[in-house]
Amino acid sequence: MHRRDPSTARWSRRRRIGPALVVGLVAAAAVVVGWPAAAAARTPAGTGPEPARGQLTELARKVVAAGAPGVIVRVDDGSGRPIEIVEQAPWAARHQRLRPDDEFRMGSNTKAMVATVALQLTAENKLSLSDPVEKWLPGQVPNGGAIMLKMLLNHTSGLFDYTQDAALRPSILGTERRTWRSSELLAIGAAGAPLFPPGTGWAYSNTDYAAIGAVLERATGTSLAELLRDRIVRPLDLRHTYLATDGEWRGRHAHGYEPDSAHMPEGVPVEFRTVAGEPLDGHVDVSANDPTWGGAAGAVVSTTHDWGRFFQALMSGQLLPPAQLKEMLTAVPQDPADPGGPGAGLGIMTSTTPCGTIWAHDGGITGYLSTNLTDRTGTRTASVLIPSELVSEFVVDPKVAEAGKALSSAVVCSMLGAQVSPR
Repeated sequence: MHRRDPSTARWSRRRRIGPALVVGLVAAAAVVVGWPAAAAARTPAGTGPEPARGQLTELARKVVAAGAPGVIVRVDDGSGRPIEIVEQAPWAARHQRLRPDDEFRMGSNTKAMVATVALQLTAENKLSLSDPVEKWLPGQVPNGGAIMLKMLLNHTSGLFDYTQDAALRPSILGTERRTWRSSELLAIGAAGAPLFPPGTGWAYSNTDYAAIGAVLERATGTSLAELLRDRIVRPLDLRHTYLATDGEWRGRHAHGYEPDSAHMPEGVPVEFRTVAGEPLDGHVDVSANDPTWGGAAGAVVSTTHDWGRFFQALMSGQLLPPAQLKEMLTAVPQDPADPGGPGAGLGIMTSTTPCGTIWAHDGGITGYLSTNLTDRTGTRTASVLIPSELVSEFVVDPKVAEAGKALSSAVVCSMLGAQVSPR
């Protein structure tokens, strides 16, 4: 199997489960979370909530001290009231106080919901995972006759990632206010050179989900926003979850920030150094920027509470029949050289850590970097949000990265009812 050379794509809007901050929880757990320096010790769930809260609070403060505008952490180990922590830089708190129930842009976490709807439709025999893309989108996808819907869902299609095309950059940076249609995003991805023959490799591609979104709309005659609303959001009473179709928010939300051009770290490529937004304290507030360029790959808005409820319902079988849930959780290796390493299911990723196996996805969209996790039963869930994204996307600040590693390991182990102790 082929795997895309990371050196050819410095930036891909969550090319894998993250390279830096709250990231690495799935795709590079042993490296990014820093396991070699710690030993995981299993403890009964719920026996130490206050020590866990204290540890997570201290580590969250270190992430902010390292330069992040703020952090929201929510950990539910299934034993009682979840731990919720909010820490914030003073300059950001002067403009808006973060709350644990704030809405935020979920980025590529969106894919877990979109994949769930696709599997619901397969259970209803309205489409099949073995259907070629050509059946639903004739002439719109290169090699469409050889790409099955399942290949889109687990990123084995070989399709070029539309977010790497320069045409998207003005919208990503907010310098152009434009509302994107799914057909436009798919067309950009389809115009790029395929990475490998369908089914012969693995490479994270947002075009896969632009295509899946178009298939779902074609198969049902219903917009993706309505499909998510009617099939997931309303049944689960997720009151702060929706697919954004413009730059407007529906509820109280976390403000997202990026450094202004004068304060952007040197490691960020020049073409990404100027982000549009309201100037304040060496940053720009990007909260009002239009996120529709994320589409089916990344335009959902939600909260840590809502996403915990979604993962709980998903993994417990409330949203999918057993056969379809099994399909979703059947993972292919992200790296063929490491078949026992991190894997990609359908809209969700997995990895085994010293504290246990996690299922997760992360999301990066300008101003917002988040990771959401669960165990196999959905009993345990966790979320971490950092309201800033570009610095971590390009992995240019070692202080933030190191602080994020420590927080990540503690969140994983706290969720799974374990503790990390120094050797």
